Amino acid sequence: MTKTVAILGGTGHEGPGLALRWARSGYKVILGSRQAEKARSVANELNQKLGKNLIKGEANAIAAQAAEICVLTVPYKAQEATLSSLREVLQGKVLINVTVPLQPPHVTHVNLPPGGSASEEAQAMLGEGVRVVAAFQNVGAAHLANDKDTIDCDVLVCGDDKDAKAEAITLAEAAGMRGFDAGPLKNAVAVEALTPVLIGLNIRYKVKAAGIKISGIK
Repeated sequence: MTKTVAILGGTGHEGPGLALRWARSGYKVILGSRQAEKARSVANELNQKLGKNLIKGEANAIAAQAAEICVLTVPYKAQEATLSSLREVLQGKVLINVTVPLQPPHVTHVNLPPGGSASEEAQAMLGEGVRVVAAFQNVGAAHLANDKDTIDCDVLVCGDDKDAKAEAITLAEAAGMRGFDAGPLKNAVAVEALTPVLIGLNIRYKVKAAGIKISGIK
């Protein structure tokens, strides 16, 4: 059975690129937003690139309801409000959290939130009925938006549910990357903390897509 993936808050930087890649790989993709019309507009633009109507746009709650796997791609400052409004509809689902606890304007500085990591805070907010996984924090939007089949970047996946992590790794592969099980959800603090380091590298070395690669594993 083809699974449906809802990208919540998916009209920002990472969401459109992930939507394109997963749609091309055969997933049913729903782009979610606080404003349904905005989601539909971005979905229409993506479908024009695909040459087919493969991506739908809906309000976040409707998108989440229709999907087996949800992917959260909102800024950290919006995470609590977004998840609070979706708590009930997310029960029983896998939530892949892409959110990083950046604190503008100091986006090159590591910020450790009170709950340890954004993903641990998400799990605490949603409860045991939602299987939260941290993934895709270290992949630049420029990588996701390019037309290459593969991306020269690896994805570290943290979570406390083996099957949920396997879903995220499969999605990483569908998007043209290698995915690796990086341990329990509490390890997300290390993965999320790499993002401001990578942003700093982008700025200092004048590149757009610094990422990570795991050596020694084929």
